[in-house]
Amino acid sequence: MIVDRLESDPRRRESIRVIIDGRPAWTVPVDVIREMGLTEGGVIPSGGVARLDAAAEEEGAVRAGLRLVERRAHSRFEIRRKLVHKGHADAAVSAAMARLERLRLLDDVTFAEQYVTARAGRGRGPARLRRDLGSLGVDPAIVEQAVASLLADPANDPWPRTLRIAERRASTMADLPRAARQRRLAAFFMRRGYVDARARAAVDRLIDT
Repeated sequence: MIVDRLESDPRRRESIRVIIDGRPAWTVPVDVIREMGLTEGGVIPSGGVARLDAAAEEEGAVRAGLRLVERRAHSRFEIRRKLVHKGHADAAVSAAMARLERLRLLDDVTFAEQYVTARAGRGRGPARLRRDLGSLGVDPAIVEQAVASLLADPANDPWPRTLRIAERRASTMADLPRAARQRRLAAFFMRRGYVDARARAAVDRLIDT
């Protein structure tokens, strides 16, 4: 098999398109081209097709991962799950994740810190944050570290914001029976991870206001 041309990929300068019979056959990292010694007009060596297939599969997984992290931060678990769901082979997914980590685009510690800060700002409590991060596959030790760091600064405590939201909701329930108001407010606090005495006291106060 003869290589017609080697073209730089306009979307990723680190990648090369291998043109065979006038059509792009593979898009792979430039390092793979150098490693294999491919040249325009040269012959693909024995075993080269399998090597190019694997490199192209990895490159596709990397690009899919980059698109995901460009939209928002992801945990390692999320990235793996989504790439596998897209049909990428396990080996390609593992290699792609390793490359994303080397680029510092995949880091569960940073992800957890950003996650708890953003969600606490929306009123989610510690229990809800722990549950959510656990469902995203983040290691419990990392979760605890992130939540502890958040709560170390009283200014980051999500409770005041949660309480303000609950007060606004309670003001719209004046025409509802007491039991219905109690049930809805309790469910509101529970969804945000508050099932302690503080939440129960807030519910009692709000339904009697």
